[in-house]
Formats: sequence, structure tokens, C-alpha cells
Amino acid sequence: MQGFQITFFTQQDRKYKGNTLAEWLLECGHRHGVQSATLKAGSESYDSSGRFHSAHFFELADQPLEVVMVMDEAVADKLLTTLQQEEISVFYVKSAIEFGMLGRGS
Repeated sequence: MQGFQITFFTQQDRKYKGNTLAEWLLECGHRHGVQSATLKAGSESYDSSGRFHSAHFFELADQPLEVVMVMDEAVADKLLTTLQQEEISVFYVKSAIEFGMLGRGS
């Protein structure tokens, strides 16, 4: 299939509607029909303003997080429209990809 991979970059301490922004993005993607999504924790990053973020041994609030989603074009359009309507402020990368399933899968 042809579609898109959208990767959102955020931090552990960013909240939206009672959850972390990353968890909310995962739930929103699921509701919109995203085919696959993964939440990944990072150890260090910097944002578009140049601010450094890091996961410390005793404090994980500033830990960088990535939410990686794979979807077709229609789902990508719906998802990004919803995020604009919700006025979510989050950096993302959208890349055209080919995706599918090999083997019998689960």
C-alpha cells in the first residue's frame, strides 16, 4: 500500500486532555484508523527552538518521545485536520512510504 509515515516529537511532561500528549496522539490515531503506531522514548533531543531535552535518572518529565504512525492518505488528511482543529502544537515529519504485511501475521 502507498501512504504516509507521520512522526510526532514531544516530551513526557506535555499533557493534553488528562493524558500525556504522546498517549493522546496514539489514541487519536487509533480512532482515525491509523494502521500502525509506536511510542518510542528517547534519551536526549532538542526542539525547533533549540531547547535541549533529556531523560534524567531521577526525573523523566523532560524525556523526549516519538510517536510514529503509518497510514493511508485519507487517514493522514483526517488526522492532521483533527490536530489543527484541536489546536495541538506539536512538531511532526510526514514522509511518503510503501507499507504492507509479509507472511501470515498475527
